[in-house]
Amino acid sequence: MDFRAMAEAVQPEVVAFRRDLHEHPEASFQEFRTTEQIAKEMDKLGIPYRRFEPTGLIAEIKGGKPGKTIALRADIDALSITEKTGLPFASKNDGFMHACGHDTHAAMLVGAAKVLMQVKDQLCGTVKLLFQPAEEIGRGAKAVIQQHGLDGVDFIFGIHIGSQMDVGSVAMMAGASAAAADRFTIKVTGKASHGARPEAGIDATVAAAALVMNLQPIVSREVAAATQLVVTVGSLHSGSRFNIVSGEAVLEGTIRSYDVDLHHQLPGIVERVAKNTAAAYRCEAEVEYDMLTEVLVNDPDAIDLVRKAAGKVVSDPAQVLQAQPGMGGEDFSEYTVLAKAAFARLGAGGEYPNHSDYVVFDEDSFPTGVALHCQVAWDFLNGENN
Repeated sequence: MDFRAMAEAVQPEVVAFRRDLHEHPEASFQEFRTTEQIAKEMDKLGIPYRRFEPTGLIAEIKGGKPGKTIALRADIDALSITEKTGLPFASKNDGFMHACGHDTHAAMLVGAAKVLMQVKDQLCGTVKLLFQPAEEIGRGAKAVIQQHGLDGVDFIFGIHIGSQMDVGSVAMMAGASAAAADRFTIKVTGKASHGARPEAGIDATVAAAALVMNLQPIVSREVAAATQLVVTVGSLHSGSRFNIVSGEAVLEGTIRSYDVDLHHQLPGIVERVAKNTAAAYRCEAEVEYDMLTEVLVNDPDAIDLVRKAAGKVVSDPAQVLQAQPGMGGEDFSEYTVLAKAAFARLGAGGEYPNHSDYVVFDEDSFPTGVALHCQVAWDFLNGENN
């Protein structure tokens, strides 16, 4: 089955659909128009689907013969970034942009649906097309799971487009390949006083400053040196006026980790450090800790299948690459806890990285992504040699 040629044939439709989505980016759990556009495509193809609440949908292609079930996943939300690319199809929604390429993910999966419908009767099993909302806030996959989107799925596969990679290249790795991503907020409470009489107050700013420093030894002194762990305090707000001792400070930050056991210990560690540090300065600390995503762990057998599938659809075997782990989070990780899973990156060239307000993804990468979705589904359901 020449899925590459079939993907090339639907490329104009994929590009047109992607550009429409790019012009109309929507925030997490606000992807109402995006969901509707996808639903219209499914209606045209005669593919039944079910909507999630509040956004996103899952469609189902039943093959001509019974068999296993594979889910192909694409996320659909945008980022709160003002686009500066100058593209003729740049965002029309002020303050929002598909800077992470989720518009391309949705378009490539729609393209895969068009191709798979051409071979539907030859499929031995079921292909579920999962258009997931709210990846950017780390809550979409959980919502899909809660709404039974992963029920009955034997294997789930996903693609993430990546700028600054060779166009059409495919990278993957077995095991942990994306970090668990957490968010924390720490409120430090002291007692305000005049800046000329600090002894009359309890300075929340001093406690907060100490806390920023005391969080770092979690990385350098509390875990093994080889452990991949990042603690970042991205925001600290304290006080209201230059001559007042602050009575309250708020810190916000993120922690990225690769060790599954450590990930689940981190909320307790942060709370201990926060409360004890605050107490040392006569303050109190409240901690809100949100475990946004789990560690993304690719099944070795699944990755082997994807690697072989990629070799069949790339234009040059050298374009199938070994990925390197990064500290970015990806809520596809939630699926990897429940089912055999594999996640790959698709190269799309460009000068600027994902999440940049200048990022541009080369549309010539799309046929590889469309074909890879189809080849992975075919190989899993029908066997690699068919």
